[in-house]
Amino acid sequence: MIYEIALLPVHSQHIEQFKRAFAEVAPLLIRAKGYGGHLLAQGIETPHVFNLIVRWASLEDHTPGFEASDDHQTFMLGLEEYFSEEPTVYHIEDAAFAAGGGQGSAFDLIPQVS
Repeated sequence: MIYEIALLPVHSQHIEQFKRAFAEVAPLLIRAKGYGGHLLAQGIETPHVFNLIVRWASLEDHTPGFEASDDHQTFMLGLEEYFSEEPTVYHIEDAAFAAGGGQGSAFDLIPQVS
């Protein structure tokens, strides 16, 4: 299990449109092979930056898997007009949350999808 972390910088004047657009394209992400849940959170200090955290069964399910798919292309086409700059994407292993995870963890909110 790995987590994709994407920092999505959005033009300040288009935040509400971005939220609606994300809701429209989210089903493309949800149906991807290896998808295990996601969390989209708006920054507090930087409300124009959204944090997308996606749980994947493996790195290969995300890249090249989802990223090489037509669904990913459509997903990005639905969002890219709202980005103020290129998103930053990186991955971390599930083990990084082992020490601090568990009950009450924010990651308990990300639904497991089998």
